[in-house]
Amino acid sequence: MEEPSKFERYVYKNASVYHYMKISLVLENGNKYITDAQFKQLIICGLKDLYGEVGASFPFDLLKFDQNELTGILRVYNSGLVKLWSALTLLGSYQNEACAFRVTQVSPFLLALSGNSRELRFGDQLIW
Repeated sequence: MEEPSKFERYVYKNASVYHYMKISLVLENGNKYITDAQFKQLIICGLKDLYGEVGASFPFDLLKFDQNELTGILRVYNSGLVKLWSALTLLGSYQNEACAFRVTQVSPFLLALSGNSRELRFGDQLIW
């Protein structure tokens, strides 16, 4: 007589070492020109203000930056995700002008940031 087949389930909990964040910078004035280096330096300053020199020293990468939209994609180790997110949330000024970072998407997979169902477009129409 044959044995009944056995069901095995494999669950991988966060196999990725990194998390990816899609963020945007909102300035009060709205017409500033910021380079990718200035964008990253602003984030480092936010980390330094909140966590000091040691807190600002953990590695993260700015993978993509759009100067027109002031948006970027960051790659950060899982261990630094909460630190980076909190520093972005509490950052409030850039060159004595009020600003805010908006975290649009976060994922352990870079491919997940390629599309956003909230910004889905068909032709010229934005679908809500």
